[in-house]
Amino acid sequence: MKFTPDIGIDLGTASVLIYVKGKGIVLNEPSVVAIDTSTDTILAVGEEARLMLGRTPGSIVATRPLKEGVISDYEVTEKMLKYFIEKVTGGVSVFKIFKPKIMVCVPSGVTEVEKKAVIDATMDAGAREVFLIEEPIAAAIGSGIDISKPNGCMVVDIGGGTTDIAVISLGGIVVSSSIKVAGDQFDDALIKYMRKQHSMLIGERTAEAMKMAIGTAFPRQEEITLDVRGRNLVSGLPEVRTISSSEALEALKESVTQIADAVHVVLEKTPPELSSDISDKGILMTGGGSLLWGLDKLISKRTGIDVYVSEDAVSCVARGTGDALNSLKVLSKNSYKKR
Repeated sequence: MKFTPDIGIDLGTASVLIYVKGKGIVLNEPSVVAIDTSTDTILAVGEEARLMLGRTPGSIVATRPLKEGVISDYEVTEKMLKYFIEKVTGGVSVFKIFKPKIMVCVPSGVTEVEKKAVIDATMDAGAREVFLIEEPIAAAIGSGIDISKPNGCMVVDIGGGTTDIAVISLGGIVVSSSIKVAGDQFDDALIKYMRKQHSMLIGERTAEAMKMAIGTAFPRQEEITLDVRGRNLVSGLPEVRTISSSEALEALKESVTQIADAVHVVLEKTPPELSSDISDKGILMTGGGSLLWGLDKLISKRTGIDVYVSEDAVSCVARGTGDALNSLKVLSKNSYKKR
């Protein structure tokens, strides 16, 4: 019996999704680790650690070991990966005997040093063999696009730390761009807006709730509001403010405009034959950030091309990463690396 089938990992700044061959998505947890700094031990990983963000005593730190799509804390990332892999492969004893083959997706703009860090961390976490795939290609595969054909398709993958934009044809990336503007930057923009306009301090979790409830990238026909709780910077006391979607639009305007501009730049660099294909098929958006209300409308207005969001925007990258293990011969040498 094979205890550890091939695994695909979407190693994201905000969350880690794991796809197991034959089972689908088996894990979807925040990429957060809680550490006791006095003993240097890990107390919690994933959702349990996320609940500690902003609520820990001095000796406990809840941290995200990945920043803007790349590893910022190698040791913590390795331990987090090991914990998640053991969780989906049936425990430590089985894991040591039957090591899995793992495909990990990375942003399209990562350097060779950053790629090596991902490979080494995954190997040290217990993988038998490691492959890397760029996020836009994984997103296209996970969305059901046959990337082996000589037809151009454009993918905009908006995650937690990076937005990856790529034109794909014949199994490889023809033109691409990766910018460090995505879901986390949306949260930061809302935090800064609340501080500047309302003299209120809010945390990351509150900002994320705002983004999901009233976050807007394009003017809405009907205004919606949300009661936001935070700390008044003048009085120092807790208070509640009612925030409208038009205010959220103002807060997010700069960030979403940068994404729309980056898509436009990639289109300008795209060969004319592939541009024609993209114009016919439209632009595919994936990733949790693509669910921001009106972002597809903004990009469509900026480019003049139809934009559609993947049916399963959050998990299609993870699914594509797992499926890619069956397509190594199709993918070009630029799309994956084996160590």
